[in-house]
Amino acid sequence: MTTSTRGTSKVPAVLVLEDGRIFRGRAYGAVGETFGEAVFSTGMSGYQETLTDPSYHRQVVVMTAPHVGNTGVNDEDPESARIWVSGYVVRDPARVSSNWRAQRSLDEELERQGVVGISGIDTRALTRHLRERGAMRVGIFSGDAWTGIRDEALLARVQEQPQMKGANLSAEVATKETYVVPAVGTKKFTVAAIDLGIKGMTPHRMAERGIEVHVLPATATAEDIYAVNPDGVFFSNGPGDPATADGPVSVMRAVLERRTPLFGICFGNQILGRALGFGTYKLKYGHRGINQPVQDRTTGKVEITAHNHGFAVDAPLDKVSETPFGRAEVSHVCLNDNVVEGLQLLDQPAFSVQYHPEAAAGPHDAAYLFDRFVSLMEAERA
Repeated sequence: MTTSTRGTSKVPAVLVLEDGRIFRGRAYGAVGETFGEAVFSTGMSGYQETLTDPSYHRQVVVMTAPHVGNTGVNDEDPESARIWVSGYVVRDPARVSSNWRAQRSLDEELERQGVVGISGIDTRALTRHLRERGAMRVGIFSGDAWTGIRDEALLARVQEQPQMKGANLSAEVATKETYVVPAVGTKKFTVAAIDLGIKGMTPHRMAERGIEVHVLPATATAEDIYAVNPDGVFFSNGPGDPATADGPVSVMRAVLERRTPLFGICFGNQILGRALGFGTYKLKYGHRGINQPVQDRTTGKVEITAHNHGFAVDAPLDKVSETPFGRAEVSHVCLNDNVVEGLQLLDQPAFSVQYHPEAAAGPHDAAYLFDRFVSLMEAERA
């Protein structure tokens, strides 16, 4: 990615999809060029948490909400230390930040972190195109990166970029060193959390429940996990294709063999699926946003949930499956398209969901899942 710091309000920009569709608008954020997988998010708020979610690594996010940036940016809401999206696409960026917590504008933050974006395009048409054709590679070009260059040349550069399918990205976004998030109040349990792209609110949600969380790198081994003497093991969200995650799958199988209480979310759900012997596949355009309806099949309740995933587990919805670790079933399902949104083992304490119960940003309907994890550890201790 190359960027400059020239003003962006009137600088022309172009978005080029790998199938040749082109949208022309104005630069937003940094000026230059960027590439990634074009995906859309249906959230009407929470853009700062979206931008800093490591699961969006190497993706260009299209916001379906037309007006973005009105609450500005602050230093309290990021989910990681930096913006991870490769590019940002909005229709109507706010001209003024009008929230008392704002410390700078979204445009300024994107430029400060070198994130190339585009505004002033028909994001409804772009979203519909991605729904019909599927998520695909894209490039955004502005300033010197576009001036004097023919559309055909820009398209060729987009088509040279790597696909998301087959991408092994979790180690690129995960911590390199173990760190500890202390329990809030009295410590009740110790959890080893494998960072595959973890969001900051996730260990905080566990800490609120008296859990001391040891966050380990994506490359952690089973020996690293049990060196902290955990009461439970957690596998986080993260970017990339789960079919490439042979290392985490092997580590999870070691955890399952020891029957340690286990909880996974998003990428961690896909890892559990693979560890149990199920396959994974790429969704046409994925689930991204904070308004996805999911049914918890163990209770029958419907939750409105926060999602960010382009891959899913291929497990049967209509029966209990036999696995090397006992019986397993689909515990949660998306009511929009029947995609598997959760798994649970029936003969040992392990479960996972495909979405984000830490709710940053998003509704808090799924917060009970952290309590379910606590209950598994309490039962194991008893």
